[in-house]
Amino acid sequence: MGTVHLNGHSLTLDDVIKVARCGYKVDLDPAAKAFVKRGASAVEEWVKEGKIVYGITTGFGDLASVTIPPEQSEILQENLLKSHASGVGEPFAEEVVRAIMLLRINTLIRGFSGISLETLSLLVDLLNNGIHPVIPSQGSVGASGDLCPLSHLALALLGLSDVFYRGQRMPAAEALEQACLKPVKLKPKEGLALNNGTAATTAIASLVLYDALNLSKTADIAGAMSLEALHGVPYAFDSRTHDLRPHFGQRSSASNIRRLIEGSEIVKAFEGSRVQDAYSLRCIPQVHGASRDALDFVRQKIDIEINSVTDNPLIFPADGEALSGGNFHAQPIALAMDFLGIAVAELACISERRVARLIDHKLSGLPAFLMENSGVNSGFMIPQYVCAALVSENKVLAHPSSVDSIPTSANQEDHVSMGAYAARKGRTILSNAQKVIAIELLAATQALDFSSPLKPGKGVYKAYRLIRKKVPFLEEDVFMAPLIEEVMSLVESGEIIKAVEEEIGELDLGQISKP
Repeated sequence: MGTVHLNGHSLTLDDVIKVARCGYKVDLDPAAKAFVKRGASAVEEWVKEGKIVYGITTGFGDLASVTIPPEQSEILQENLLKSHASGVGEPFAEEVVRAIMLLRINTLIRGFSGISLETLSLLVDLLNNGIHPVIPSQGSVGASGDLCPLSHLALALLGLSDVFYRGQRMPAAEALEQACLKPVKLKPKEGLALNNGTAATTAIASLVLYDALNLSKTADIAGAMSLEALHGVPYAFDSRTHDLRPHFGQRSSASNIRRLIEGSEIVKAFEGSRVQDAYSLRCIPQVHGASRDALDFVRQKIDIEINSVTDNPLIFPADGEALSGGNFHAQPIALAMDFLGIAVAELACISERRVARLIDHKLSGLPAFLMENSGVNSGFMIPQYVCAALVSENKVLAHPSSVDSIPTSANQEDHVSMGAYAARKGRTILSNAQKVIAIELLAATQALDFSSPLKPGKGVYKAYRLIRKKVPFLEEDVFMAPLIEEVMSLVESGEIIKAVEEEIGELDLGQISKP
């Protein structure tokens, strides 16, 4: 078990995955702790002076004009969290909660939020001890940050609400006691520091992006398998073509296809059979590549956001000022995740078209529905229906959330991002796309057997052999759903990519570094 060191500036997507999925712990940079203390001290001084500062000596949102006396400042912060913890829906998965906690810590350690080191340290202790607050998945509009889910997170620091600990759901107070931790009493500004920001939206987005980057590689593998199974020709992947239109994603996808089919006996045997293929084969680099470029844009935004300060007001101790701004507005991530949803939906869309060609004997030259004795056997007929259903769902889900602003807080917050839902539906689109590409891999593996004894390229053959370890060649109809699940597990775990890359080296992601 490793540790990720946090200073608020250098967190990476890989670090998010380590903490969220691999159980890594975190610690705080000693130099950064000094900034946290300085910010907290400034807030204490302002309260003593009776200085009017939003969220510290005033109410929140449309109640910003209501002045709060110093003796009620602590009650103000606790009431903020209690009232704002109004979420509904299924709780976020553990990996999402861990990512949210990590990103909140990484923001707060910058020292511009006015939180005390004591409160921040308890949040670190919760994460490191595996105490995960129960955070309902619905309720954020993505400005003033993720107020609702982050309030559920923060309540656990007070010993309120529920958490998951050691595999059980229990009251937060009980989990803290079992872990020998004590709840905190909030100081001025701390409730607002904890619940105002984009950590929930960005945490979901980070996990989805990581998986989408891997899926873009898997899509190239599936496309190459279908190309070989359909006796496609290699001309469309010639580097000379792509050098004349040098989009990074397009060139990287074409390069991957060339490497995946390298040494193919099938391609060699059929390359003179036609001069070009249908678009779903010929345009793999252009379509997959465009999605890859979109993911590159999303990664740029995520890399910035996970190291940003996104609450309000921001404390500038050196200047003696607290500035109210709008860094909590999740529009940069909302737009990025809408773009990701469209990009990933397209990976599934073109994959479904390849599945449709594989099963159609009039187009493929293969047995109808990939079974010799079709008629009495339906073969891969219905898996293509499933792909069609999933692709259709994605077309609806790909409608952007960010265009659907709705005013909140008595029109004080009159434009919101809907970033949290953009991230959540991105996760759904990705899951659907993983299923479609898994079905393509399964169908293409079945189809490749009809070219035996000719072997496919080195990369394709490695993927084929891995799938064949899990799923046999089908000579007659069987219960199909468990076979799809087997291939799905290879897609989700990244085993397909690992096996292929062990054979031909790392697949190219273009301008993007590996996830």
